[in-house]
Amino acid sequence: MGLAVLFGGLGVWQVQRLQWKLDLIAQTDARAHAAPVTAPAPEDREAGARAYQAVRARGVFAHDREVLVQAVTAIGPGYWVVTPLRTDRGFTVLVNRGFVPQDAAATRRWSRPDGEQDVRGLLRLTEPRGGFLRANDPAADRWRSRDVAAITRAKGVAGPVAPYFIDAGRGAGDDGPRDGPRDWPRGGLTQIRFSNNHLVYALTWFGLAALALFGLWRVRRERHAAREGGA
Repeated sequence: MGLAVLFGGLGVWQVQRLQWKLDLIAQTDARAHAAPVTAPAPEDREAGARAYQAVRARGVFAHDREVLVQAVTAIGPGYWVVTPLRTDRGFTVLVNRGFVPQDAAATRRWSRPDGEQDVRGLLRLTEPRGGFLRANDPAADRWRSRDVAAITRAKGVAGPVAPYFIDAGRGAGDDGPRDGPRDWPRGGLTQIRFSNNHLVYALTWFGLAALALFGLWRVRRERHAAREGGA
């Protein structure tokens, strides 16, 4: 009986986790598709709770401090172009301007707009410690993740820096063919995905609870039959 209670309790817990995950997905989707809000300042302690919030920022790109971060996207392997944006509010925020394929990255040929820019995209949380099984190598300028602190430190970005980065949204012409260097980078490739296996886990635990109850019933039935036979 104890195992059945344990397995049943774990099943109920997974159902609760399922509801929590569905609420999280709904909230995230709402933030991503809402009208963009002003990008939070570095001292804003609530910024970390706004993953995938649609935001906007205005400033000038520091193209001399951009980095390439390895990426695999729906349109193939390549790199993210991550560039500091010196905002008109006195702080810097890293902007993932978008994707460039490997051939464009090899020649470092992509657009680098001058002057003040209006950036719109999604707030993303920093990605410390590199990618899966592969660490960032700042000394060699090899990046596997968008680690805000490591990138800004390696590139000598001064002044207040936002602890998050912005994934730039899709720009005009981003759905068209890519014929030249000015057609890259391509924004708007953010994938909003959450692992949600809680229903499978819940059914598994409830199934194990049912098996435990069935096993207990069989044992008691056999014991009862044995007593009846020995009477």
